[in-house]
Amino acid sequence: MFGFSFLVFVSVFQLLPVAPYRMLALGGTPASAGWFLGLLTISCAVSAPFTGPLCDRVGHRRSLIIAGSLLSLITLSYASVHDNRVLLTIVVAHGVVWSALMAASSAYATATIPPARRAEGLGYWGMASILAIGIAPSLGFWVYRFGWGVLCVELSVLNVLMTTVGCLLPDERAAALAAGSAIDTEARTFGIEWRVILLAVSLSLISYGYGGLTSFSALFADAIGVMPRSTFLSSMACSVIAARLLVGRRLDSWGAGTVLMVSLVIPACALSLLASAAGRPGFVVAGVAFGAGFGLVWPSFAALVMGSIPMARRGAAFGAILAAFDTGIGVGSATTGWMVRAHGFRVAYAVAAVLAALALPYFLLARRRLHLGEAVH
Repeated sequence: MFGFSFLVFVSVFQLLPVAPYRMLALGGTPASAGWFLGLLTISCAVSAPFTGPLCDRVGHRRSLIIAGSLLSLITLSYASVHDNRVLLTIVVAHGVVWSALMAASSAYATATIPPARRAEGLGYWGMASILAIGIAPSLGFWVYRFGWGVLCVELSVLNVLMTTVGCLLPDERAAALAAGSAIDTEARTFGIEWRVILLAVSLSLISYGYGGLTSFSALFADAIGVMPRSTFLSSMACSVIAARLLVGRRLDSWGAGTVLMVSLVIPACALSLLASAAGRPGFVVAGVAFGAGFGLVWPSFAALVMGSIPMARRGAAFGAILAAFDTGIGVGSATTGWMVRAHGFRVAYAVAAVLAALALPYFLLARRRLHLGEAVH
C-alpha cells in the first residue's frame, strides 16, 4: 500500500507545481493559473462525501483499480489540450476521480493497521506522499524541460503502474468475511458523515495555506530569486518525514487529540515566517516549521476520528475529511492567486497565517459540541 500511494503522489506532485507554468504559457494570468489546483481540489471536495460511501459499497480495492485506470487516461488527455478552458474542464473530472482514490486508499490502509497503533501507522503510511513531495516537484520541472506532452505521458505511465500495484493488493472484503466481519451488510448504508465534515473545518483552515504553498511557493521563489524554486516544498517534505519518524511511535501513547492540538498551532507560525522571508534561509526555516506541524495534523486527526467510526463507514468518513481538507486547498489556491496579483505574495501568505491561527480555537469548540473522538465498541 505504501508503494501504491507513493506512485499516486509522485504523479500528482509533478503535475501540480508545473501546471501553473503551462497555463501561463497558454496565455493565462497568475490568478487563472491558481485555478488548476483550485478546481481540482474543489471538485474533489464536493464529490468526496459521495464517492467515499460509494467506495464502501463497491469495495476499496476495486475502487483503487477503477480510479487508477481513469487517472491514467485523464493525465494522458492533458497532452492534447491547448486551451486553458478545456484544461480546467478536464481537471474537474480529475478531481472527482481523485476523491474516490483518496477515500478508498485511506480506508484500505486504515483496515491494515492495529487500532492501538493507528496514529503511528497512518503517519508512516502517509510518508509515502511526503517522500513523493520531496522528489516529485523537481522531477516534474526536469521532465517539463522536454515538453508538456512528455510530462503528461510520463504521468500516465506512472498511473498505469499504480493501477498494476492495486491489482496485486488483497481484497479487503474477502479478508473481512474470512474474519467473520459483517462489513458487506453494514456498508449498504449510504450517507454523508456530517459530524466529521464539521470537525474537519479545522483542517480547512490549515489546508488553505497549503493550497497557496503548493501552487505559488515556486513562483514566490522566482520572484525573490530563491534557487532552486522547489526549496520550500523540499524543506517541508524533509521536516514532515523527520517529525513522523521522531514522534510517530509516541502518537498513540500521547493521545491523538493532544498531538493534534499542538500541530494545529505550528502552521500559522510557519506561514508568518514565509510572508517575511527575504531569501533561501527564510524559505528553508518556514518550510521546516510548516512541515513539522502539517506532517502530524493528518495522522492525528484521522486516528482521532476513526475511533468513532464503524469499519464499514470509513470510506464515508475519509470522504468527509477529504471534502473539508480539499475545500481549504482549493479555496486557498484560487484565492492566493488573486491576492498575489492584487497585493503580492507577502500579503497573501500573511492572510493564510491569520486563517491558520483560527484552526485550534475552532477545533476545540467543534469537538466539544460534536462529541467525536470516542471509541466505537
